[in-house]
Amino acid sequence: MRIILFLILNISLFTTLNAQNEKPNYNAALADSLGADEYGMKHYFLIILKTGTAKIEDKTIVNQLFKGHLENIGKLAKEGKLVVAGPIEKNINQYRGIFIFNVKTKEEAEEILQTDPAIKENLLAADIYKWYGSAALPLYLQHHETLQKTKM
Repeated sequence: MRIILFLILNISLFTTLNAQNEKPNYNAALADSLGADEYGMKHYFLIILKTGTAKIEDKTIVNQLFKGHLENIGKLAKEGKLVVAGPIEKNINQYRGIFIFNVKTKEEAEEILQTDPAIKENLLAADIYKWYGSAALPLYLQHHETLQKTKM
């Protein structure tokens, strides 16, 4: 009888402690849909764009490549593969911008980078790093659309 009472108390205590660790506003369906782990986080790929090796003097070609670069950003965002993109101010490292890709492998990130005309033509180069961040990151793009007054 004591063993049964001991087991019941331990199970009750474990259940109570476990319930205290789970946040009251936790949304399991949303967490699952975004691929979140128990901390609400997941892995992405952080891309640091920097000046590439190509030396293109023709401004028309450079402008076309950057127009394609911006169009590709929009396409990847609509597909859910790109969750963050933006330029970096002029710096000594020749960093030009960042991407955060919502993909599972480095190989997939490398493949996606080759869809960018500025990268494909080596006007831009890219360093790829696995990055751990909030699984909610893709949700901010929905709100960005309501803040953007003009098209880029």
